[in-house]
Amino acid sequence: MTEKITEIVKDSEFSYGYRRVWIQLKQSGIKVSEKVVRRIITAEGLTVRYVKKKRRYSSYRGEISDAPPNLVKRNFHADKPGLLWLTDISEFPADDGKIYFSALVDCFDGKIVGATTSCHPSQQLADDCLAQAIENDTPADPTRLVIHSDRGCHYRGNSWIQASQDIGFARSMSKKGCSPDNSACEGLFGRMKNEMFYGRK
Repeated sequence: MTEKITEIVKDSEFSYGYRRVWIQLKQSGIKVSEKVVRRIITAEGLTVRYVKKKRRYSSYRGEISDAPPNLVKRNFHADKPGLLWLTDISEFPADDGKIYFSALVDCFDGKIVGATTSCHPSQQLADDCLAQAIENDTPADPTRLVIHSDRGCHYRGNSWIQASQDIGFARSMSKKGCSPDNSACEGLFGRMKNEMFYGRK
């Protein structure tokens, strides 16, 4: 069991924690409790390698417009596609600058319906991400779609508000400075960075 777990962790380049390892074992037909997996990972020193962030990127620029209510209230579940999308922007620092990644995630299956990158965290970054999502995964009934975000300036600008009116989706926002209100989207960025960014050039 130790050899199998070590193999899985090394194949993931030390980006898998005990839950991901347990899922891999389960999918390969090996039945074992999560506690056993956690104990072996700890004993063998197979912990996830990550870079400790010095500063977290924030797009908050004050109360530049009225904030819509939090319609989601941490219930990141949707019975069908196109009912609940989450969005946020994350920063990827590199030796020669920074890349900003905007994503829209469908809560039905975790699919990324829109994704854009830019060297600058501009309003266009968020607007293009939304336009891409609407073009590629047009909801059956846009008036039933809720798009939840933090209180960043990108989601309080005139173009985003106008898009909401033109497309028909409802805006939903987290409380100020409350990251758990959009944890499902931030969790995507965390997994992404652990698996393909931290500790790599």
